[in-house]
Amino acid sequence: MIEEKLRSLGITLPVPPKPAGSYVPTVISQKLVYVSGQIPIEDGKVIYKGKVMKNVTLEDAQKAARLCVINALVQLKESLGDLERIAKIVRVSGYVNSDPEFTEQHKVINAASNLLFQLFEEKGQHTRIAIGVSSLPLDSTVELDMIVEII
Repeated sequence: MIEEKLRSLGITLPVPPKPAGSYVPTVISQKLVYVSGQIPIEDGKVIYKGKVMKNVTLEDAQKAARLCVINALVQLKESLGDLERIAKIVRVSGYVNSDPEFTEQHKVINAASNLLFQLFEEKGQHTRIAIGVSSLPLDSTVELDMIVEII
């Protein structure tokens, strides 16, 4: 059902991006999956780079946040075998590479939260943090991680 919803939104899950450092993409501990920070990578390249409101628009930052969710879902599918095993999106932590004057990080990460709700409905409602930071790995515009409960 989740894969059907993804297709209906025109989203195809790509090959999982490789970690950009010394870590694993997911860790399963009992009924929780911890998804490492995902950046807006597509075909091995960071698609959205730079600081929001300096050289990245709010709209592009929102697209970056959505791509981060897609990459997190790819990692979850790789780890779980089936996205239907997701019982609840518990937590999303979003980091926005921001110009010092930018204070609408919540609007950027809303794009990620909205996509999760579209896909998972009530199971997609989660706690969240949206933080502005001075830089992110590979000059990424957004990075997010997730905690997911599984069945």
